[in-house]
Amino acid sequence: MRSVVTIIGKDKVGIIANISGLLADKNVNILDINQTVMQEYFTMIMLVDISNLSISLVDLKNELEKIGKEMGLSVRLQREDIFNKMHEL
Repeated sequence: MRSVVTIIGKDKVGIIANISGLLADKNVNILDINQTVMQEYFTMIMLVDISNLSISLVDLKNELEKIGKEMGLSVRLQREDIFNKMHEL
């Protein structure tokens, strides 16, 4: 099963390290990643494989959001099928 992680906020040291570190700790594989910094704003979207996730999806979502709150970022986790439905025209 795959999910999409989106991160948006002011750029600062440690964003990628904190997010990818948590994902690795929970046995989540990053399949694809795209990130950019526009002036002082950081944006990143990841496609991740959660097939071997070591905790519940809800717990992972909560832990990602906690990192986001601590760093002043918006961090969202959505199952790929829901993400795709939300972005259909």
